[in-house]
Parts: sequence; structure tokens; C-alpha cells
Amino acid sequence: MEYMKRRRVTKNGLEDDDPLNGVANLFDLGLVFIVGLLITLFSAYQLTDLFSEKSEMTLMKKNADGQWEILIKEGKEIKAMKITRSKSEGRGEKLGTAYRLENGAVVYVPEVEQ
Repeated sequence: MEYMKRRRVTKNGLEDDDPLNGVANLFDLGLVFIVGLLITLFSAYQLTDLFSEKSEMTLMKKNADGQWEILIKEGKEIKAMKITRSKSEGRGEKLGTAYRLENGAVVYVPEVEQ
């Protein structure tokens, strides 16, 4: 119960009777830590292009249900498309071939027009 005792006048003449005086700035310190952590994560995953107006990027993410989503950023515009397992029909043209390598990576080879 020593910490509960009221303190008397200190050197500069002020009373020091607030028990939370030492931890008052921990909230500010936590905010600084969180902002630093966010900046570090954006740099580590090279997501700083999200803030640039001239950059173009494509991200694929998988939600908790296992459904994939493609995020496409072109300038200021961001589009989100969900991937489904439903089959589509229609006319089109062959753009290239995809190969799965031994290590599991998929490589797309576009067809060369002559």
C-alpha cells in the first residue's frame, strides 16, 4: 500500500499525487508504434504503390471461405473481381499456354503473332 500514500511537496513545489502520472503517455507511444508498424508492413510487402496515382498493380487474395478475389488498380480506379468455379461459354481466341513447373509454380507463355 506504499504506492497509495499521498506524496508531499516535491522540489519544484508541486504535489505529485496522481498514481497514473508515469503511464499517461503510453497511449501516444502505442499510436506511434502502430503507425511505424503499418509503414514497415507496407514497405515489406511492397504495397507503397497503392498510394501512387500513376501506378498499376494486380493483387490476388483468398478470403476465409476459400474464395479467390482479384484486385486490379489502374491509376485512381480499383476494381474487385471474384473468381468462381462456374464454366463460361462463348467465342474467343487462344492467348497463350500455362505450364505448371516441378516446384509448383505456374508460368504463362503468350502466343507470338506472326
